[in-house]
Amino acid sequence: MEFRYLGRSGFKISAISYGNWITHGSQVEEEAANACVKRALELGITTFDTADVYAGTKAEEVLGRALAGVPRQSIEVFTKVYWPTGAGVNDRGLSRKHIMDSIHGSLKRLKMDHVDLYQAHRYDSETPLEETMLAFADIVRQGKALYIGVSEWDADQITRGAALARELQVPFISNQPQYSMLWRVIEQEVIPASQDAGMSQIVWSPMAQGILSGKYLPGQPPPAGSRATDELSGKNFIARWMNDDVLNRVQQLKPIAEKAGITMAQMSIAWVLQNKNVATAIVGATRPEQLDDNVKAAGIVLEADTLKAIDKVLDGIIISDPRKTESPNTRP
Repeated sequence: MEFRYLGRSGFKISAISYGNWITHGSQVEEEAANACVKRALELGITTFDTADVYAGTKAEEVLGRALAGVPRQSIEVFTKVYWPTGAGVNDRGLSRKHIMDSIHGSLKRLKMDHVDLYQAHRYDSETPLEETMLAFADIVRQGKALYIGVSEWDADQITRGAALARELQVPFISNQPQYSMLWRVIEQEVIPASQDAGMSQIVWSPMAQGILSGKYLPGQPPPAGSRATDELSGKNFIARWMNDDVLNRVQQLKPIAEKAGITMAQMSIAWVLQNKNVATAIVGATRPEQLDDNVKAAGIVLEADTLKAIDKVLDGIIISDPRKTESPNTRP
């Protein structure tokens, strides 16, 4: 496993991290979830990402039980706050009240006394940024989180958040955006702003919800049990890629991967890791063996001709400007 620094800090995380957005507590049974976490650890993955909202808070509970008994100093655990976790008017957003209530709830569900990284799951335009950042700073000072990050913040929000973090002397070190060969929105503005702020990217959906694995074929129904057939596992989200133009182009990537001597999944993950501002790529799994393939992407360096061939195949369908398409902020 390769390890990389997260932001401008001394904190290292595994280049492949394990996320449980749509698996734990919903898509797979707990026994399977435990097996996946066990395999992740065996393969050298030490970084685990979750959120209070995943599976209606159940995902944190499942992850906490799966990691029980693992030496706490040997793993890095991330969670998030923002989306509704209850019916109350203060059970959402980034107000001081919700942040404080949420960190306590997350720690209880994870059965831990701290998380390594606590992330703002989206930007809250209804709460003063100063209030949000002060609450995060207090959580760090209380030892309930070691570092602070965000998810899907735009360049301006990152810049303003970083300025307040410097004033408050709180380690503000990461952004968690969607990023893949097909979805390159962060490259134009977010990555430059993050580099200036001393922040890295923790990227999700490096395989575009499995599309870039090549298992979805044009003109054919999706495989039974796949994400595209499961209402609980992002069927609506993956629908943006389920058209013959995209699927045909993805099939054209197969010879490129074969020439490089790697699988489609490995090429997809290695592609995002090639970006120097990316610290880790989040992968999920419903079966332990899926991780065996994905982890091998760590350390793979794609040659310039491979990158050029990928861009040639995908020309015209790459999404690089959110103003020209739907918002990327569709993940719960």
